Amino acid sequence: MHHSPSGGAGRGTASADGRLVSIGTVLNLLRDEFPEVTISKIRFLETEGLVEPQRTPSGYRKFSAQDVERLGQVLRMQRDHYLPLKVIREHLDALQRGETVPLPAPAQPRDLLDGERGAVPPEQTAVRIGRAELLMAAEAGEAELTEWESYGLLSAASDGAYDAGAIGVAKLIAELGRAGLEPRHLRAIKAAADREAGLVEQLVAPLRRHRNPQTRAHAEATARELAGLSVRLHAALVEAALRVRLH
Repeated sequence: MHHSPSGGAGRGTASADGRLVSIGTVLNLLRDEFPEVTISKIRFLETEGLVEPQRTPSGYRKFSAQDVERLGQVLRMQRDHYLPLKVIREHLDALQRGETVPLPAPAQPRDLLDGERGAVPPEQTAVRIGRAELLMAAEAGEAELTEWESYGLLSAASDGAYDAGAIGVAKLIAELGRAGLEPRHLRAIKAAADREAGLVEQLVAPLRRHRNPQTRAHAEATARELAGLSVRLHAALVEAALRVRLH
């Protein structure tokens, strides 16, 4: 099975006699080393292919000792090395195949989920741009930007600068406008995005208040993971609704 780094209380005891355990038991076993872990986090790691528990005929997850060990490795590499989930999965899969592979170089905390679905590229979290630069990048006019801001779709900081992520937002607004969707039509999307962001913020708030700086950094990773899932769910729901309406 996987080569396991040292550390972590209780791992390997989940089913030392071969028995499978529930997700609640897994949570208790992991919390000694990872107090911030939740059942939702374990389910998310399953969705991302990091662990594959068995299922009972009634659909309940059942985890082996190897599953618990792998979850510990995943959480440890996220916490200690700031590695994105894709890199962690590839590294552990290589170890499972018996390959000798070095641990990938750690990323900076804000790069935790760079490349994951729904993640914001790190350069968009640091770079700030002026109004003229935003207008040029979005190929928009001053009147258009003013209208977008009036509907709350974009906003500048107190110094008048924008986060570089505003470029992507502005381009999408402009493209939707060319398709016939005016800024007033997009207010519902913005409101939904604000509600989703508020929900994510509420869920990661306990991690952000933690004294351990690694745990606080992990809060950013968790927020981006949840944001990615939210984006995917939103797209799936829109597609499902359109299938109903167009058929």
